[in-house]
Amino acid sequence: MQKQISNLDKLTLSNDFLFKHVMLRKRICKHILEELLHTQIADITYLEAEQTIDVYPDSHGIRLDVRIADTANTHYNLEMQVKNPVNRATGKFLLPKRTRYYQAMLDTDMLQKGQDYDELSPTYIIFFCLFDFFQDSQRIYTFKKRCLENMNIELADEAVIMFLNTLGTKGDVSPDIQSLFDYINSNTINSNFTREVADTIVEIKNDKKVRDAYMTYEMRMKDLRDEAHAEGKAEGLAEGKAEGLAEGKAEEKTATAKRLLSMGLSVEDIAKATSLSVEQVEKIKAEQI
Repeated sequence: MQKQISNLDKLTLSNDFLFKHVMLRKRICKHILEELLHTQIADITYLEAEQTIDVYPDSHGIRLDVRIADTANTHYNLEMQVKNPVNRATGKFLLPKRTRYYQAMLDTDMLQKGQDYDELSPTYIIFFCLFDFFQDSQRIYTFKKRCLENMNIELADEAVIMFLNTLGTKGDVSPDIQSLFDYINSNTINSNFTREVADTIVEIKNDKKVRDAYMTYEMRMKDLRDEAHAEGKAEGLAEGKAEGLAEGKAEEKTATAKRLLSMGLSVEDIAKATSLSVEQVEKIKAEQI
């Protein structure tokens, strides 16, 4: 227990668990949204239980995003991204498809609550990234759907996706957002706002409910790592077995080809009998001379 408590004490805002709990502080989250979107928000409400730690259905990770609605019924989804996740099997980056998944979750939730599709609320998917996904040094990358044939034509589905690049140098952001980026990157307090964030983090770390939630989070993460390790080990054993069987069959074919050669059969007939290529049989014959 002491080790897990110590780990919590060492967390910074770049940690997705701590980031979620800071975003659950209404005053801070509301101010960030207002500064990012250059608008006034009367109030916000949270669309999921505050202490929820959701495991992905495919058991590939834990969701620590924050879903919010404001008084104008605009819905928001916020998440911290420390690393740029990649599908190891395909080599493709996962963040673009993750935005699509989050958008589907927000829309499905609204439809399940009785809205028709034409009543779907405006949505913002916002990722705080400690890396420059698009490699253009922009502080903020904002995406809306546009017509490829005429970029002046926008598909007014009211769905916006924003990637916040805390390392960015291009584009304007408010002083409080820049100070937040600095705080995320280096834990540097250089504004009244980041002082408030830092003080809030101290309060959160001293909250027994948060400590209990973090212990649960740590145990779930360990379970996921153990499952991944077990799956990797099983795959390795299966691959090794398959390779061993393949090698055994190849050796058997080679031995059969050698026996048939000693009996005087032609290279072509041996190739047909063993499913080896003529070139492979020729090589085996040359090695016997």
